[in-house]
Amino acid sequence: MSAFMSAFASLVGALADVLHPLFRNGSTAAAIILFTALVRLAVHPLSRAAARGQKAQRRLQPQIAELRKKHAKNPERMQKALMELHREEKVSPFSGCLPSLLQMPAFFLLYHLFSSQKIGDEANALLGHQLFDAPLGERWHDALSHGGVFGAQGLVYLGLFAIVAAVATFNYGRTKRQMAANPVTPATGPDGQPMPGMGAMTRMMPLMSFFTLFTVGFVPLAAALYVVTSTTWTAIERAYLYRDMPAPGAAVATAA
Repeated sequence: MSAFMSAFASLVGALADVLHPLFRNGSTAAAIILFTALVRLAVHPLSRAAARGQKAQRRLQPQIAELRKKHAKNPERMQKALMELHREEKVSPFSGCLPSLLQMPAFFLLYHLFSSQKIGDEANALLGHQLFDAPLGERWHDALSHGGVFGAQGLVYLGLFAIVAAVATFNYGRTKRQMAANPVTPATGPDGQPMPGMGAMTRMMPLMSFFTLFTVGFVPLAAALYVVTSTTWTAIERAYLYRDMPAPGAAVATAA
């Protein structure tokens, strides 16, 4: 693991060196943003495939509703029929999960790298690198103890919070409009009954993006940069991928 982290630290350092002529003391922060963009670019083909799958899933909603009605008294037969329908249409009900799952290792790598005092047997020099006046290895509570909310470090976090809030507000409005125009058939369990908690989860879905504010406030600044960059990318990417699906009467996917 230490050898792997050393290699990853070298990668971040190499990107920072390339960007140093443009960003000077902020080159490591810029390298993290670039690294995030490269990860999202690599995952983009899967995001496109997930969008196609979710659009296809939406088109199947009338058939799914009919199968649930037809086999309401035979949950086992209903589940088999649903699986056959998805297989015939080459649609996976879980296609939207894969891009998010594949991004998690990159986030945890950054989190671990900027939470470790040592890399191998050497001190972690990356911890002292900064975004403006805020060290990339520290957290919001550290910034609050050095000048408060409106101190030099605190203002960096206020900027990140503002970006996240703007993106979350955009996602909130978009998701509310989509859910109102295109109500999704509730998921059911093997017995054909609605799954417990799915109603509450559906109501909470438009607010999910705002939870990113808590993540930014509690992880090292380097990991927070990854989260903010990835969240912003997601909002732009989904707006592009679903641009041909107008809200009234269109098939849409759930919020990012």
